[in-house]
Amino acid sequence: MPAAAAVPPMFQPLTLRGLTLPNRVVLSPMCMYSAHDGTVGDFQVAHLGSRAQGGAGLVMTEMTNVRADGRISPGCAGMWRPEHVAPWKRVVDFVHADSEAKIGIQLAHAGRKGSVPVAWERSTRGLADRGWEIIAPSAIRFSDDSPMPRAMTLDDIAAITACFVQSAKWSLEAGFDLIELHMGHGYLLSSFMSPLSNKRTDRYGGSLEARMQFPLEVFRAVRAVWPEDRPISARISAIDWEAGGNTIEDGIEMSRMLFDAGLDIVDVSSGNVTGERRPEMPGLFQTPFSEAIRKATGKPTMTVGNIRGADDINAVVGDGRADLCCVGRWYLYDPYFVRHAAHEAGIDPHWPKQYLNVRKILG
Repeated sequence: MPAAAAVPPMFQPLTLRGLTLPNRVVLSPMCMYSAHDGTVGDFQVAHLGSRAQGGAGLVMTEMTNVRADGRISPGCAGMWRPEHVAPWKRVVDFVHADSEAKIGIQLAHAGRKGSVPVAWERSTRGLADRGWEIIAPSAIRFSDDSPMPRAMTLDDIAAITACFVQSAKWSLEAGFDLIELHMGHGYLLSSFMSPLSNKRTDRYGGSLEARMQFPLEVFRAVRAVWPEDRPISARISAIDWEAGGNTIEDGIEMSRMLFDAGLDIVDVSSGNVTGERRPEMPGLFQTPFSEAIRKATGKPTMTVGNIRGADDINAVVGDGRADLCCVGRWYLYDPYFVRHAAHEAGIDPHWPKQYLNVRKILG
């Protein structure tokens, strides 16, 4: 292996609390819609396990829901009952036993984006009698063809917080190294944070500080039951991409509030808070938001969006624009791109013992 100074930024370790990641590459959370009543199975072992064996420093589960009626679709993964723990532990144990990767779980509630078909059936309208009641800060549809949510009561807020806490406890039983709370993309916590979806007149609505109250309550409650040596991340929509919505200045302030509460790293995305989707843009269009938050707060960030391979990751990390790079669609294309990049950089990474013979052809 080259001297430490010659190791590309992509392959430098990062420590968050007591967790050290072997490199700066994260398998981004991506909904796979392949669970059965919330229970994961062989697909998740293969999907997450292959990216772990392929060299990711951190693999993140898909959005995993804290209640059955908090799912996006009937195919979404869950951690809302004790029977979900053992199937997830099977995935975690595989990652830990057969790779150097760490594994995190993204906990979420879909809020007003729930009760819709799986992604490849979205051309149909709703779930009809297979659907469920959805909730939101205010009774405002996500889009014109979305179900109407019920405005949450204070009892609902307390109940959902308790569900996040219980899911965190079960995540610990399953052996996860990190929790990420999904506070972006218009899901429940995100919908409280945005003025486009939160029109409440009680203490949970109005100013940015008030809109952040519920997400911060959830974070603090989860932090209280999650071990001190294990980090917590939050994915946020740093801007809403709509007039009257949150701006990057708001994204910086939201991040600052979360860091002040004890957050370890913020996963910086944007948009999708309403049915008006964020624009399709070329290049690393979201990385400037990560960079702005990192510079303003002095705290670690992840970036996501259109990251294509080692050159992008080395540039982003090397230039101090983010500490970790979340890779999504590129990882679907090439689960082993990290190992390919390591070979090209002259680095011999840890290989699963079953794959050691690959060195004979690499030279």
